[in-house]
Amino acid sequence: MVANNWMARLALRCCSWSERWVPDAYVFSVLAVAAVALAAVLAGASPMATARAFGDGYWGLMPFTMQMVFLLIGGHAVASSAPLSRLIDALARLPRGGRAAVGMVALVTMLLSLLHWGLGLVVGALLVQALGRREALPMDYRAATAAAYLGLGAVWALGLSSSAAQLQANPASMSPQLLAITGVIPFGETIFLWQSMLMTAVIVAISTAVAIASAPGPQTAVTAAHLGISLARPLAPPDGPRRPAEWLERSPLLNLLLFGLGSAWLVETFSNRGFAAAIANLNTYNFLFLMLALLLQWRPRQFLEAAYAAVPSASGIIVQFPLYAGIAAVLTGAKAADGSSLAEHLARGFASIATAESFPVVIGSYSAVLGFLVPSGGGKWLIEAPYVMQAANELRVHLGWAVQVYNAAEALPNLINPLFMLPLLGIIGLRTRDIIGFTFIQFLVHLPVVMLLLWALGLTLAWHPPVIPATP
Repeated sequence: MVANNWMARLALRCCSWSERWVPDAYVFSVLAVAAVALAAVLAGASPMATARAFGDGYWGLMPFTMQMVFLLIGGHAVASSAPLSRLIDALARLPRGGRAAVGMVALVTMLLSLLHWGLGLVVGALLVQALGRREALPMDYRAATAAAYLGLGAVWALGLSSSAAQLQANPASMSPQLLAITGVIPFGETIFLWQSMLMTAVIVAISTAVAIASAPGPQTAVTAAHLGISLARPLAPPDGPRRPAEWLERSPLLNLLLFGLGSAWLVETFSNRGFAAAIANLNTYNFLFLMLALLLQWRPRQFLEAAYAAVPSASGIIVQFPLYAGIAAVLTGAKAADGSSLAEHLARGFASIATAESFPVVIGSYSAVLGFLVPSGGGKWLIEAPYVMQAANELRVHLGWAVQVYNAAEALPNLINPLFMLPLLGIIGLRTRDIIGFTFIQFLVHLPVVMLLLWALGLTLAWHPPVIPATP
């Protein structure tokens, strides 16, 4: 037997500690609300203004909440279809050992997340379940789940679904104030910089290596069976109707009708907007998955049963996302007497101590801190961008690289923030405390590596004035 190395032993100790001391994600969210509310009051906001901001913002993430719910429903419906099950099962048969399986999950998840983070999340979860069904494979189910989370915890914001890069490349998406500061920054100046692609490749390689190294060996691996998690697929319903009223439920006609209508819309959307811009929109992505689920499930009854099976997994998302919306509202909406918010204090404080050379590390650190509290890549960029990009102009820092500093640092807090873990855990059947020991090891490695890459590669880029489009 292969003994656990020091990294695997450390990951197991972190897991043991988290199982004992880390509360449920809901408790963690409430504690975060209390901490931010107290900080806002200490920064000068009145208790009433803080309470008002929390209440006004409580429902601010409802569209995003429903997007996450439908991400789960669409993922479940596609996964439970016969064609996808066979494809994922074929991929799951490739690894010969538990650690190799964890490494494969990490690599597949991150590569797909560069296209779209939702795609990486869903496929990673389904792959973990398929690997978990191999009873003879000594794969640690917790480590594999943590590996399936690496798309969101490592590289999602460096790929095509980067909210900040998408926003900066589209002048219609920016406020006039931000456009006047940054101008238009195309993908060639952000995610397609050679510096950015090199940084992404390094992060993917290191993340995969850490996932393999930190996975427990065969003698200590905790499998899905050890955790009491049943991965058996539900029995397929009978094909034919049992009563006349069930004829339409068990006929493909209705599914094909919806699929035809939805496909026509998708073709037009992708033709008009382009693949990268269309797939980066989470509504479009979810709609694509639902249409695919309708086709693969073939009959309305099968689609409905697959969707019903996914709903219980969404309970944590529905209950906890409003709390994070309240946190974001307190950060930005609880104003002191001088009209400043806690987010503005944080941004100006970090920007004031930065130099041209230290800008990536200072702003990256600030972005990671705020990212732990504001659960929206695009929304957080709207908070930060005016201050961060104005500082970049004043310090003559490459504006596209300033966006990438934000993008790379944006992923770091996800490794220890339970919010974005919830959709994955809902599919997998685990709790935050089960995987955070492994993601914490990734965080410890990522933090110095990412900051070093941001600083060193930033030295190779020169500032140029923003390109402001002419007013029509």
